[in-house]
Amino acid sequence: MTDAAQGGTDAGERVQHLVIMGVAGSGKTTLATLLERRLGWPYAEADEFHPQANIDKMSAGTPLDDDDRGPWLGAIRDWLTAQTRAGRSSLVTCSALKASYRDVLRAAEGDVHFVHLTAPPELIEERMTRRTGHFMPPTLLPSQLRTLQPLGDGEDGVTIVVDVPPEEVADRTVAAFGLRPARPQG
Repeated sequence: MTDAAQGGTDAGERVQHLVIMGVAGSGKTTLATLLERRLGWPYAEADEFHPQANIDKMSAGTPLDDDDRGPWLGAIRDWLTAQTRAGRSSLVTCSALKASYRDVLRAAEGDVHFVHLTAPPELIEERMTRRTGHFMPPTLLPSQLRTLQPLGDGEDGVTIVVDVPPEEVADRTVAAFGLRPARPQG
């Protein structure tokens, strides 16, 4: 890829956005943090875009519905567009469980690509049980798995199994999109 894959753009180059998607506990934040360091792209957690009512609902063990997700997805799309207008490629984590949710994100300016992280449900549940300080309880995993629509034909993205160390997941992601590490800051 060109400089657009490194976070900056040359005249006429398109900005790239990676939406790191999957159910809770699939490793979205871990991958985004690794890619942020490697690529030098700004990164946002989709959880930061949830209104308090959504957080309260999930904390109580109640799954979100499409009405809850609409404004949240719109805010993420708008953040991606703002990055494009600033000439920056970016990373965002977002469950993006349904194709219709990804359609909202895909409407952002710039080129939006999806990285679907997946693993056996038992592994994801184990990860969710071990983590602390997150509002999403493991009891909502079955609901997310039922809602999940894997990337379909024609959707710009890759599916990566996360049953390997996080650095290898990052390697696979970088290779899948032909990305290059950020230039050293000097």
